Amino acid sequence: MSEQKRVLVTGATGAIGEACIKAFAEADYFVYIHYRSQKEKAQALLAEVGGNGEIIYCDVADKESIKEAFSELELDVLVNNAGITKDNLFFWMKDDEWEDVVNTNLNSMFRVTKAVSEKMIAKKNCAIINMSSVSGIAGNVAQTNYAATKGGIIAFTKALALEMGRYKIRVNCVAPGLIESEMTEDLPLKEMKKAIPLRRIGKPEEVAEVVFFLADKATYITAETINISGGMVR
Repeated sequence: MSEQKRVLVTGATGAIGEACIKAFAEADYFVYIHYRSQKEKAQALLAEVGGNGEIIYCDVADKESIKEAFSELELDVLVNNAGITKDNLFFWMKDDEWEDVVNTNLNSMFRVTKAVSEKMIAKKNCAIINMSSVSGIAGNVAQTNYAATKGGIIAFTKALALEMGRYKIRVNCVAPGLIESEMTEDLPLKEMKKAIPLRRIGKPEEVAEVVFFLADKATYITAETINISGGMVR
């Protein structure tokens, strides 16, 4: 019997993170469910997938917390999903709105990947999936901070894939558009759907399916960014 594969999903208590956990658990992965503030939700998610995993607390904005939480994990798959928004028009954007988004979305991805990558290199045949956004491809009003981090994630993915290929580690990226989640629930979705050729908002499960495909099935794909926006960004 082959050894059970293991996946860490950061930001696992958000809509997309939760869907990713369920997709991997359904494929019999041991799931590490990362949370920062929603411990009860993380526990409920672990119970929902049959207890085949572990919940892990970490403040991804704190590099020492990252080292303590993740450095001993032996993974087959890392899904860098943790992220926040602090939207504001550029001329009114405060320093902390810029710095908090950069630290949580971009710096944390670097630090989490660094913390787990040594063991992944030793193991080989692993995968890293980074969560970008169509804002990182096309930009968005009032999101210079968020778009900068998500564009940076795409560039990070391409560069890291070049370095990791020799270790048989694939590094890919997904760029969701409007997806049903906590981040989009207050947006004027009825009007925004008109800009989407498929005329609907995406579901978290549709993002998770692509994440799982890149992690588990796409054995000859690396350094790619998959746009999941219903044609909104082309």
